[in-house]
Amino acid sequence: MGLYPAPFKFNVMKRVNFTEYDVLPQAMVDYMRHYGPHFNRKLVDFALSHMFVDDDGREMQLTPYTREDVNKILETRNIKLKNNQLYDAVYVANMCKADFLGSSIPDEQHLAKYIKDVIDDPDGYDGIVFNRWYADMSYTGIAIDWEDML
Repeated sequence: MGLYPAPFKFNVMKRVNFTEYDVLPQAMVDYMRHYGPHFNRKLVDFALSHMFVDDDGREMQLTPYTREDVNKILETRNIKLKNNQLYDAVYVANMCKADFLGSSIPDEQHLAKYIKDVIDDPDGYDGIVFNRWYADMSYTGIAIDWEDML
């Protein structure tokens, strides 16, 4: 006999998307109507402008990868993304560059694998990268002028 008497069922709780209770500014609704929960060029530029790297104890503005840089990093390593939309991979690459590259992600080969792991995460969901970024912006109080992002 196993640990649990047969038949044993785990109580599975239905998850609630708490964002459905949010009141969004009209310009954000317009953005979402056009791009969904994904980065367009303007929004990724805004996100990257808030990324910094530690340079021997000094906070320095990140010199970001461009979309072309990210594509080259992936193509050189023969990595193809299945679920990338718009500029999501560009955001992921730069977030990794700012926070992990040269430390837990030692080089661009591993950076490319990291991008693939995040974008094509089998238990991820559509918009996961955008939603995590937006949660960080909300938590840190960084205002987003959604009209400028359209």
